[in-house]
Amino acid sequence: MNRFDHLHKKYREEKMMARKNRVLAQTRPIVEINGNGTSGYTFKQGPNAGKVAGHISVDHPNRDSFKDL
Repeated sequence: MNRFDHLHKKYREEKMMARKNRVLAQTRPIVEINGNGTSGYTFKQGPNAGKVAGHISVDHPNRDSFKDL
């Protein structure tokens, strides 16, 4: 195998792997975080259907500075 054949094979394998990864990423279901105005994930099936899990909250550093005013 000469240099060109090796480079062509490597390029083709990288392109095939990138295509497989892209197709796999497109088939995964999208998780709806903040979908219905919540800051967490809402269960859609099972015994906890309709409940919100894991509210996401961020402590902002500026929030406490206004209490002194």
